[in-house]
Amino acid sequence: MGTENWLETLTEVVGAVDDFVWGLPLICLILFGGVWLTIRLRGMSLLQLPRALGYMLRNEPGGKGEVSSFAALCTALSATVGTGNIVGVATAYVTGGPGAIFWMWIIAFFGMMTNYSENVLGIYYRRRNQDNEGSG
Repeated sequence: MGTENWLETLTEVVGAVDDFVWGLPLICLILFGGVWLTIRLRGMSLLQLPRALGYMLRNEPGGKGEVSSFAALCTALSATVGTGNIVGVATAYVTGGPGAIFWMWIIAFFGMMTNYSENVLGIYYRRRNQDNEGSG
């Protein structure tokens, strides 16, 4: 009998924390983090777009690596875009209309810098293992 009360209390506490974290605070944190990174990196997502599109189809001269630029792009996209995102956009449109899509674009624009920063840190802290393969 005591165990059930303890589990119910734990479930309520976890539910309250979950409702708080996954609500407005997280949306604000993601948005303002992206805005801050966009300002701090001087709008690199727009200024370097032609260069990025060029590297998408051809490898960087003198670049070293185990995969081509296009293969790396496909891998990154497969990890980023999934069925949930496609269904999420459709659901947002049905429930919120075109305004929901507009705000998704705004969040995605600033989210590009968050994703860029995450990838740069991943590359910076990547190390070679004993087989001389990149890991991390």
